[in-house]
Amino acid sequence: MEIISITNQKGGTGKSTTALALGAALKRKGHKVLYIDLDAQGNLTYALGATGLNTLNAMDLLNGKAGEIKGDIIASTPELAAAEQTLNKTGKEYKLKEALRGIKNKYDYIIIDTPPSMGILTINALTASDSVLIPAQADIFSLQGITQIKDTIDAVREYCNKALKVKGIVLTRFNGRAIISKDLADVLKAEADKLGTKLFNVKIRECTALKEAQANQRDIFSYAPASNGASDYMELTKEVLKA
Repeated sequence: MEIISITNQKGGTGKSTTALALGAALKRKGHKVLYIDLDAQGNLTYALGATGLNTLNAMDLLNGKAGEIKGDIIASTPELAAAEQTLNKTGKEYKLKEALRGIKNKYDYIIIDTPPSMGILTINALTASDSVLIPAQADIFSLQGITQIKDTIDAVREYCNKALKVKGIVLTRFNGRAIISKDLADVLKAEADKLGTKLFNVKIRECTALKEAQANQRDIFSYAPASNGASDYMELTKEVLKA
């Protein structure tokens, strides 16, 4: 069993898209997958059709409340936006890790979508995880975000989770015809080296079908199996399994 967090300090990098597609690809390979949506925006929850489900949500989980998991997701809730203030202060970095002890062995993979910040929710995700995957775009803001992620990962390794592994950085919304994309891809390789990891070989190309699939609450493999998005994310999943 492996717990994987999908994390980036910067929003709009395809974090929720990557979480959804990775989980869906793992399911297609026969694995049992649980999604956890720690982002108060709830994009992953919406894409999985779990909005408004009367079931255990992510804030319940963090607060140690027992509840039934319906389907394959622990959904987001707007209450997550106030987690910094409402989570019990004692050992608050370990709330998710403690909550998952009783359920994690029921799954092959747990995929955690984190908010676009390095606050207490992301710290909880990294503390509970075996590994982290970082989606990034080929732009200067993604580079800045990765620098901040490195500092956070270093702190988590020192104080909360010494075994945390960085699986790699994946380039999303990639346009191979843009010179800046190619140049910044080389810079991202250097940033990956600093994190002691790699830039995945596969690049997730710009693909309208990815947005359409989410709007229709479908995964990319069932919505557009012949699309670049489906092909790229399946290849990414193969790389992730080897990382």
